[in-house]
Amino acid sequence: MKSPKNNQLYRLCVAQFLETVREPEVLFWGMVFPILISIGLGLAFTQASEVKFRVKVVSENATRLDSLLRTHAVSGKNEKTFIWKIEDKTLGNTVFTFEYSDWHDAIIALKRGEADLIAGDSAMRLRYYFDPLNSQAQLAYTRLKTLVHAPAGMTAETLQANDISPLTLKGVRYIDFLVPGLIAFGIMADILWGISYTIIERRSQKLLRRMVATPMRKTNLLVSMMFVRILMNLVDAVIITIAMWLIFGVQVQGSLGALAVLFLAGNVAFTGIAVLISSRTSRTEVGNGWINAIQMPMLILSGIFFSYHNFPEWSLGAIRLLPLTALADGFRSIFNEGAGWIDILMPSATLTLVGMICFAIGMKLFKWY
Repeated sequence: MKSPKNNQLYRLCVAQFLETVREPEVLFWGMVFPILISIGLGLAFTQASEVKFRVKVVSENATRLDSLLRTHAVSGKNEKTFIWKIEDKTLGNTVFTFEYSDWHDAIIALKRGEADLIAGDSAMRLRYYFDPLNSQAQLAYTRLKTLVHAPAGMTAETLQANDISPLTLKGVRYIDFLVPGLIAFGIMADILWGISYTIIERRSQKLLRRMVATPMRKTNLLVSMMFVRILMNLVDAVIITIAMWLIFGVQVQGSLGALAVLFLAGNVAFTGIAVLISSRTSRTEVGNGWINAIQMPMLILSGIFFSYHNFPEWSLGAIRLLPLTALADGFRSIFNEGAGWIDILMPSATLTLVGMICFAIGMKLFKWY
């Protein structure tokens, strides 16, 4: 009986695996770096932070804000500056820095980004001036207006604590949103660069021509590259999931079997895309361009670091058709919503079909030399 070690596909898989793990850069960018990104963003968005706002006060007449500052604020670096700090264990502390100024200097401060909004009096009423498209200014306005118009006798701390009920449900934190997206993006990036770029580089160095001159079956080379990349992606995903569970308590709430099927479908989809990209290109510069042209739009549009629902309504239909969107949404539904087999049948079938179609077209166009 023929030993498996003498099997051509087995030897190609071993060669591809050793070529991958012997590169320290590959191990760092493929395994360590995604974990560092997850930890960094997780710490940034799971810790109660201190939010700081800078307000220019342009006031000719006394307003309620003036009396509040005399009561609650402390003097800053000069007699025109006051600092009002509101302690909040739920949302994090809020620190307002108020500086009295004239209108001209206040406008200049807004233009330079030295202030978030201007508080001024008009007809004995306090008015707020800021850019309505600036989210920081909107938040400053909302919090300051709430404090200024609070009922008499109610402290700022009590006011902010009374109307907040912290959610303790699993899957609602930013880190819960981020981890499935990073795993999906890691699959795409590892396969596009690990398969497409490798094929293009070998073609440019005439290595593919030498390899097909041997008794090697052409399909075995592609299958071995696909197998090793799926294996590496599986190791990456397991390491990230375990690390995030230990550090932040991220859990897979849905079916592990469904997760495995969707994981395999995502790998098939991007393997097909990778083969199609590299089917004829023989210059690494062109290959870099094609890979980035495929990867970057999906990284931005598919909701890896933020929800794609922030984009205009008319664009959402097209965004949902992207393979990375389907994969990331499917992972999130399993991780955070407890999805099972029925929920992932459609995205898994779609991703598999995309991969098979792209692979078939790529093999039809494939140039070995």
